[in-house]
Amino acid sequence: MSRPLYRGFSSGGRGSGGAGLDSFDMSYQTKEIGENGFGYELMNPAGTNRARQNLIFTILKLGLVVFIVVALSGSLYWAISISTSSPSSIYHGYRRLQEQVVSDLMEIGELSLGISRLKELEFCPPEYENYAPCYNNVSENFDLADPLVPIEYERKCVPDTEMHCLILPPRNYRIPLRWPSGRDFIWKENVKITGQEFSSGSLTKRMMVEEEQISFRSGSLMVDGVEDYTHQIAEMIGLRNESNFIEAGVRTVLDIGCGFGSFGAHLFSKQLLTMCIATYEVSGSQVQLTLERGIPAMIGSFSSRQLPYPYLSFDMLHCARCGIEWEKNNGIFLVEVDRLLRPGGYFVWTSQINTHRSLRDKENQKKWSIIHEFAENLCWDMLSQQEETIVWKKTSRRKCYSSRKAGPAICGRSLDVESPYYQPLNPCIAGMRSPRWIPIEHRTPWPSRARLNSTELDIYGVHSEDFAEDAASWSSAVHSYWSLLSPLIFSDHPKRPGDEDPSPPFNMLRNVLDMNAHFGGFNAALLDAGKSVWVMNVVPANGPNYLPLIFDRGFIGVQHDWCEAFPAYPRTYDMVHAEGLLSLETHQKDRCSILDIFLEIDRILRPEGWVMIRDTATLAETARTMITQLRWDARLMELDSSGNEKLLVCQKPFFRKQQ
Repeated sequence: MSRPLYRGFSSGGRGSGGAGLDSFDMSYQTKEIGENGFGYELMNPAGTNRARQNLIFTILKLGLVVFIVVALSGSLYWAISISTSSPSSIYHGYRRLQEQVVSDLMEIGELSLGISRLKELEFCPPEYENYAPCYNNVSENFDLADPLVPIEYERKCVPDTEMHCLILPPRNYRIPLRWPSGRDFIWKENVKITGQEFSSGSLTKRMMVEEEQISFRSGSLMVDGVEDYTHQIAEMIGLRNESNFIEAGVRTVLDIGCGFGSFGAHLFSKQLLTMCIATYEVSGSQVQLTLERGIPAMIGSFSSRQLPYPYLSFDMLHCARCGIEWEKNNGIFLVEVDRLLRPGGYFVWTSQINTHRSLRDKENQKKWSIIHEFAENLCWDMLSQQEETIVWKKTSRRKCYSSRKAGPAICGRSLDVESPYYQPLNPCIAGMRSPRWIPIEHRTPWPSRARLNSTELDIYGVHSEDFAEDAASWSSAVHSYWSLLSPLIFSDHPKRPGDEDPSPPFNMLRNVLDMNAHFGGFNAALLDAGKSVWVMNVVPANGPNYLPLIFDRGFIGVQHDWCEAFPAYPRTYDMVHAEGLLSLETHQKDRCSILDIFLEIDRILRPEGWVMIRDTATLAETARTMITQLRWDARLMELDSSGNEKLLVCQKPFFRKQQ
């Protein structure tokens, strides 16, 4: 059962405000009553008796007047009682009064507009349990697929008019363990893993399967051996140990074919933020298991298109037996690595092909020769090689490119762009002309990097006053959000007003998806408040592109079109946050409906997960009306009595599959 929402909010589940309804979906105006007893708004037929209609309206108006008198009388009584209370209780009484007035007005608006509850959506068939749209995976026979034969799934998003249902979790799904325990143990039934994969040994080499849990503590290189492995990489770079990565300018890491995220999990303890990417997999997915552990991950591939990150985004790219054939396609995959790396950044490649024994084979020698020569033509310096691991360093000197005798050309201005939303791979070197071409060792070290100065902000066309105002606004908002959610998130660890937030493992929030991240201010405010969460900052493809600024602050994120499916598996985020997204989307013509976006939120949100939508009053109220179709618990509150914004707080219930 889902936990009840904070009682101070106005009750959810009813419509309010019809002014913005047309901007969402006109098809909701004329529908019939649903089987569950609720229905859509019905329009009067031409033959209705006018006298009878007038009588009904008269009764409704009379009832409305009585309701208003009772509601305002109750509110006045509260005000008088609060005014005579002791000073210590005035604040709490005023808050109750404000919330009660909001609730009363919402009820009045609903009665006056006559908007009925919309019909709840049905649940999806069982084959949608692990549905990841854009990868044609619903019709796959999971149990017959050979886990040892990799299949390259190309991302191809086609409008899916039939996917208007709610995805249920697996039958034996459990709420994930709290961080940091959930980093090392997950519930076996929460992820899609077939018996064939266990029997083949492809997964048991990396993890141990117990009766109900999967443990990521085994003898694997990327599990228990990860500490020695990262220490080795640090030494190859010239550092004392992995704790010095931050001092060397390394903060963000892209882990290609990340296994199950153990490399990133270890680096997180060193203040490094690692994004795991891997191709879509029918089962035993690296991305699904990594996100289940509470580590950043998303479906991504080097196959034919650029990853949806700007150039010069990461301080390190890591590939440990990631399966990419770097010598293929004239080295274009290495060019993509170069595009994503900042000047002075590191490319770490661990592969069996690099061993002396493997290089005795002539075919492996040929592959190694092609890769080594191409890396030199990209102006990479080979720092060191130990056993299977090689570390290259991208040059910080622009002059190196003009002194080359061979290699990829420099991109023209038309190709050297900051918005690579699934654009084709380019065979040229990007980012040379960018003012963001700053060597990592010259950047402000973390965590000061998150607070950009006026000179740095000029690169993105952002005024320091706007940046400071945004930071102050989000600092206040996060304090309000956390005060609101703490009694619910920490329900099994009671928190009294004024007490400090409980430390992990009591924190039920581990990852947050910010659907319209803007400057990344929500992310920064959470970190400043000491919250043990990480944020996937999403920049909508149809809005201002501040993703380069977000990466340069030391955060991670992605550019995304919210009329397409997000590249993740179901049930992978604890909270989804959207500020101004509804306003942005409703200003676009001939696009998807907001209901489609809400369905996508429901897909990627964990059971008992939270949704916080901050937007204009009209859109927030209309959104609450639509959310009843998703069966979410919802409450609406005013952020500022002098403003026009409202906050819609929702919780996704835990619907269990019937036995």
